[in-house]
Amino acid sequence: MSDSKLKVALAQIAPVWLNKAATLSRVKEKIQEAAAEECELIVFGEGLVPGYPWWLSITHSSAWDDRIQKEIHAHYARNSVQVEKGDLDEIQALAKKHRIAIYLGIIERPQDRGGHSLYCSLVYINTQGAIGSIHRKLRPTYDERLSWAPGDGHGLRVHPLKEFTVGGLNCWENWMPLARTALYGLGENLHVAVWPGAVRNTENITRMIAQESRSFVISVSSLMRKSDFPKGTPHLDIILENCPDVLANGGSCIAGPDGKWIIEPVAEQEGLIVHSLDFNRVLEERQNFDPVGHYSRPDVLQLRVNRERQRSFSLENE
Repeated sequence: MSDSKLKVALAQIAPVWLNKAATLSRVKEKIQEAAAEECELIVFGEGLVPGYPWWLSITHSSAWDDRIQKEIHAHYARNSVQVEKGDLDEIQALAKKHRIAIYLGIIERPQDRGGHSLYCSLVYINTQGAIGSIHRKLRPTYDERLSWAPGDGHGLRVHPLKEFTVGGLNCWENWMPLARTALYGLGENLHVAVWPGAVRNTENITRMIAQESRSFVISVSSLMRKSDFPKGTPHLDIILENCPDVLANGGSCIAGPDGKWIIEPVAEQEGLIVHSLDFNRVLEERQNFDPVGHYSRPDVLQLRVNRERQRSFSLENE
């Protein structure tokens, strides 16, 4: 395939909820399936490993000093991803073996913030198996703040992939105009938006971002059903008491640089969605509008981005 064409796979799957090892096994299977179809990029949903904190909205999660909430959170933390300890080594090895780039949504427990707090992170792994960026969600949404800490701008980065320049954001970050603009300014022309899973989230904003940026936009959502909760989950009876049959119905889709659908949101279908993108379409649509190029006024409006990784301490003389 020429450098102007890119074959992508949208992995719309359910996690083995709050089971890191089993969910990573499922991720590896999908990478191998995508490689067998000669895909060059595969994208997974927000926080897929080990899963979205669904209990927050269906239990009394804001109760102060509540033993049940603490025990569920501790189980979540134990199954979170610790990149520094090699949790993604096998994923990186598959990327290198198959020369496939990967965007993977994880719940990260990073050592550079003490190793206890959780961050909703989007990891980019390049075709050489190296981690290109770990973007920690800038602002967890509503009840997510009971579980996830706010991230920083360090991961606001883009990456070359053939003729494309790819970048990504987590869920409602995609509604943040300045976060999108930061990626546009870095040359993004293939935008990846990852979601926990709902057509209602992807059906409007995917096309809006595509039309605003004149880029391809891939939205990838997960699935989650009442039947997907493992039996060993702490306090499962309480979680299931007010749980709907479907918590995440997917909605993965692709919009073209003209803002029109290439693949409309796909609901309740598990598996890979595969399509080839043509970079020339980006150049065609930038002819009449380029949000950070000829249709911008940097003499009037500019964005300043702080990409320093935020830490609570620093060690001097080391």
